[in-house]
Amino acid sequence: MSQHLKLAAQNRTVSGRNAVKKVKAAGFVPAVIYGDKNQPQNLQIATRDINALMAHASSENILVDLEISDGPNKVSRLALIHEIQHHPVGRQILHVDFQAVSATETLTASVPIEPVGEANGVKNFGGLLSQNLHEIELECLPKDLPESIQVDVSALNMGESIHVRDLVLPNGVTSTLDGDLTVFAVAEPTVVEEPEPAAAATPEVIKEKKPEAGAPAAAAAPAKK
Repeated sequence: MSQHLKLAAQNRTVSGRNAVKKVKAAGFVPAVIYGDKNQPQNLQIATRDINALMAHASSENILVDLEISDGPNKVSRLALIHEIQHHPVGRQILHVDFQAVSATETLTASVPIEPVGEANGVKNFGGLLSQNLHEIELECLPKDLPESIQVDVSALNMGESIHVRDLVLPNGVTSTLDGDLTVFAVAEPTVVEEPEPAAAATPEVIKEKKPEAGAPAAAAAPAKK
């Protein structure tokens, strides 16, 4: 099931590029929470807290109890981490989007698909395992949302495949995808035949034609004086 953790946050009243720089310089990550029929709310989270949360997570699909402080007041909101923006080089967390959810209402979310084991067709027959779907969209209550869907591929033989309809989902969880979509397949490796090198051309040797018998010999060129 999806991790359900507590995360402290603060209401953020400032916005804009310069304000965000000050938030980061103070040791916070800017964030926003939206959904649940409320207006989007700007937040800030301690950088050390969000880093610690993600360091122990197997995916970014985390359900959290956001404890939002606004001065002396505190409000708890159940939310799903919807998107995390990372620095393209250093991979530091730059921004977090939260989606507010209700504990009693069905939500729709995408979770990663992970293969488990080594396919028989790969291990014993030299086949290639391909993964056509890396995420699956699910519908369920927040408490039932898994972090990922693990699929045992060890029984797959050459030419066999696993479809969405074959996946074993937790109780209370359904997929919104077409059941005929292929998730994993084992195929024979493609052999590319290299073209044979072209034969080297033999240079044509032109031989001097001998005069036929009885034919007068060509007159010798006069010697230069």
